[in-house]
Amino acid sequence: MNIIETKQLSRRYGRTEALNGLDLAVPEGSMFGLLGPNGAGKTTTIKLLMNLLAPTSGTARVLGVDSRKLGPAEMAAIGYVSENQQLPVWMTVEGFIGYCRPLYPTWDLALEGTLLDQFELPLDRKLKHLSRGMLMKAALLVSMAYRPRLLVLDEPFSGLDPLTRDEFVRGLLEVSTVGEWTILVSSHDIEEIERLCDWIGVIDSGRLQSAEATDSLLERHRRVEVAGLPPSGGTRVMPGSWIDREESAGLVRFVDSGYAGEDAERLYRETFPGGAVSVRPMALREIFIAQARAQRAIRKGAAA
Repeated sequence: MNIIETKQLSRRYGRTEALNGLDLAVPEGSMFGLLGPNGAGKTTTIKLLMNLLAPTSGTARVLGVDSRKLGPAEMAAIGYVSENQQLPVWMTVEGFIGYCRPLYPTWDLALEGTLLDQFELPLDRKLKHLSRGMLMKAALLVSMAYRPRLLVLDEPFSGLDPLTRDEFVRGLLEVSTVGEWTILVSSHDIEEIERLCDWIGVIDSGRLQSAEATDSLLERHRRVEVAGLPPSGGTRVMPGSWIDREESAGLVRFVDSGYAGEDAERLYRETFPGGAVSVRPMALREIFIAQARAQRAIRKGAAA
């Protein structure tokens, strides 16, 4: 079952197309990372899902309900934390938690205590006197203590120092084992997404480029280098799945985005006879950069 589904979801601001025909499915129980550069359409997507914006066209369903019709029952099952979230900063941490607690019938006092211990929040301090990291932890606590079915995080790591970011992610990973959670996190922090998420969606220029299980994404990408090539005597024909290609005298480098084990490596040798072929796995950051370069080349070609 998918806890989020969108069909041709689009949003325009005048002539600017922030999101274009997004077809996205977030499986229930997954930790789904939505990756993309700044301005790619990630925050617009989140706002459409949370009914903070209305779509120009297309539809989105969250918890089985049209996002434009989300009511109190659905919102009580959704946790939402954003980098730009407005909080009652005049309250103390204890007052903030106490204010939120009766709003949710499913509030779990034991989980509240676990989160307080993990995040080391000072109960007597006002929110306005907290660091950005502590403020994000407070927002996360009150969004998780009632055990929402869906937790949505929009750029939660922005501006956090490395230690606070690590604690934030560790808290999410530890608490996620307590019950059935679906987490959708939008970020451009690739390392934390790779560490946290078992599904990855990549969005660029308002379009979804890929969406699949993290293991699958990593398995089908390889960095390939062929050295010691004799002169080809012409232009080599390569499959479209070989992206981010570079060629120089006697050397070819590319990313195979459809790697298929021994069959792929046999094709490398047939395409580049006489060359020394090396193949290695890729980290998510390398894959993301290769895909972004490939998309930029496509856009440049279309504009030419």
